[in-house]
Amino acid sequence: MKKHYWYIILTYILMQLSGILGIRLLLALGFFDDKPMQEASQYAMIYWTIFSFSVALVITLLLLRKEMNMRTEKVHIPQAVFWSIGGIFLAMFAQSMAGLIEMKVFGIKPGSENTEFIVDLVRISPLLILVTSVIGPILEEIIFRKIIFGTLHKRFNFFLSALISSLIFAAVHMDFVHILIYTAMGFVFAFLYARTKTILVPIIAHVSMNTLVVLMQTVFADKIAELQKQAEQMQFIFGGF
Repeated sequence: MKKHYWYIILTYILMQLSGILGIRLLLALGFFDDKPMQEASQYAMIYWTIFSFSVALVITLLLLRKEMNMRTEKVHIPQAVFWSIGGIFLAMFAQSMAGLIEMKVFGIKPGSENTEFIVDLVRISPLLILVTSVIGPILEEIIFRKIIFGTLHKRFNFFLSALISSLIFAAVHMDFVHILIYTAMGFVFAFLYARTKTILVPIIAHVSMNTLVVLMQTVFADKIAELQKQAEQMQFIFGGF
């Protein structure tokens, strides 16, 4: 593995661990003293997450600047557009199938406490969408697809390389109940990278999918719930006949 790849991985790990001290630091400096303790802790978590992810992205892009200047990835634009759009549907399909398997085979209920927690934080501060929908997916695709999968794929076949990188990707999300869902999505993004030979495609698909999910669960949540209620009422009416 290239030396600067290790620096990027180290940056990502430090970013993930930085909240242990960073959140306490913001609270100690009194940034949110005007709020109740629980609410202050939530705001400290939100703003430290935005700060740490942003810094990590800047450092990562700086470490990759030589590769970007050398244009190591040749982009075939029509193919990239096709797979970027198709990748959104592939990822959502894989997520749905994995969720169905979890429910039917393993008896795991749909829904994720991890996702619900993030959505609650987004409702508190919509600015967090920058992390959940943009910065986070970019970092994850660089780390798990370009670096880990890309390095493994030079030595092993696609399946083994995708499996290892996807399991690591799933484990990092700390939602082990739904590890199958994260692994399935990891396989899709690895396929997109291997198929197109450019990390831009899985980045676009991942960013688009996350943005769509977050918007559906926050901005359009009330509207979707209303439509579901109307559909249930119509089903009841027609069922009465």
